[in-house]
This record gives sequence, C-alpha cells and structure tokens, in this order.
Amino acid sequence: MEESEYESVLCVKPEVHVYRIPPRATNRGYRASEWQLDQPSWSGRLRITAKGKVAYIKLEDRTSGELFAQAPVDQFPGTAVESVTDSSRYFVIRIEDGNGRRAFIGLGFGDRGDAFDFNVALQDHFKWVKQQCEFAKQAQNPDEGPKLDLGFKDGQTIKINIANMRKKEGAAGTPRARPTSAGGLSLLPPPPGGKSSTVIPPSGEQLSVGGSLVQPAVVSGSGGATELWPQSKPAAAATADIWGDFTKSTGSPSSQSQPGTGWVQF
Repeated sequence: MEESEYESVLCVKPEVHVYRIPPRATNRGYRASEWQLDQPSWSGRLRITAKGKVAYIKLEDRTSGELFAQAPVDQFPGTAVESVTDSSRYFVIRIEDGNGRRAFIGLGFGDRGDAFDFNVALQDHFKWVKQQCEFAKQAQNPDEGPKLDLGFKDGQTIKINIANMRKKEGAAGTPRARPTSAGGLSLLPPPPGGKSSTVIPPSGEQLSVGGSLVQPAVVSGSGGATELWPQSKPAAAATADIWGDFTKSTGSPSSQSQPGTGWVQF
C-alpha cells in the first residue's frame, strides 16, 4: 500500500453492540436469535474508514476513542462482513489484530436506519473501487473499450417528413420583383387581392416623359385590373434626361398645364 494514500471516513455511528457468537457448524447462515442479544459483550462507537481500496470497520470507545477491534474489508459482500438470515440490524464481521490472528464477532445496531447506513457505506466504497479499476484498464488498453456503433440495426428505419419541409420553404419565398418603367423608375406593385387603380388619360391625349411625348401602354395588373403606363419612344428615351424639365425656368412651356386637358406635362 502506498504511503501517499490518505484515509477517508465513510460512516460514523455513535452506538453499536458486539456479541459473542457460537461457531457455525454447518453452511447455513448466522442467526441473531441464537446470540444473547440482551447481554452484549461490548458497546461503543463504530467508524468506517477507507485507505486506498480497503475499507476498515473500527470499533472505538465513545469517550476516549481507543480502538477496541478492527475489521479490514477488501471485498463486499464477502467473508469479512456477512448479514444474518433473521434480521437486518445484525451482522457478523471478521476482526484482525496486528499479529495475523482473526476472530468472528456479532455486530448489532439499535436502529434499522443505522444498519442501513452501514451497509450502504460499504457498497458505495466498493462501487468506487470497481470504477477505478475499469478506468485504469481503459487507460492501459484504450482500443479494447466498447466502440460506438452508429450503424442501423437490422430492420431499423427512420422517417423524414418532406411535405412539411416543402411547406416551410414555400412560406419563406422570395419577394416579387417590382416592375420598372421605361424611364428606369421602380414602380410599386398593387396590393394583393385588391383592385389596382386604372390610370387612363382622356382620349386623344398623350403623356410626356423626359421631354418626349409617349403613348400610354396597357399593362395587366393583379386581379385582372389593367393599368396604362407611358411608353417612351426608343430613340428619344435613350438620350433624354427624365429630370431635364425640372431644371428649366418656370416660364418653360413644358412646366405649364395644357388648358382643357386636365393633365400636366413634366
């Protein structure tokens, strides 16, 4: 045992009783009813400690803490600690002295909760010992550990709902492109489901865009409505400045309204 290992306390119970037990003549378990339970041989404090992989059951005096007996436990359940067959409050433990002598004595608790804590403390310690051994083996031989298998088992299938994926993609569709006029201006589309207003100039009249007279063109809108948009002449629209009329003087004829038409030329 390494000297660097420290001793930890697993459980402390203030009152336990020790009994002399008759030798076991057969392989059947111990029975506490065969002991003189009303006349314990010794009473005191119990302490369970651990140093490395070995646990120690120490029986000590309540006042002075003097050691009465000690039972090293290297395996649980095992021969070092055995439960009786007729009660959950009594156990048989194997004590040892420093000279290698051993003896079996009866150990009893006045409360079932104390006996439960005694049992659980030993179980938890040896669970920890088992885990440490497994970790040490895995560290020495990492390839021997269980490998993660992500493959499908025989008959195993998965389902993918493509219909819902298509619905989600359709809901987040790209916005419609805005129509552009002949002069390069972006026109807002009509509201969905509604009727767009019809812009129809009086008969025989023309619109002026960029200083050129154009004829209205019919454009089909949403909902079956029609809109008239000016259509510029190809030769004039290529070179004309659509904002040129705004830079002219106020006395320019292009900025004055034509009488009797109801339309203003820009």
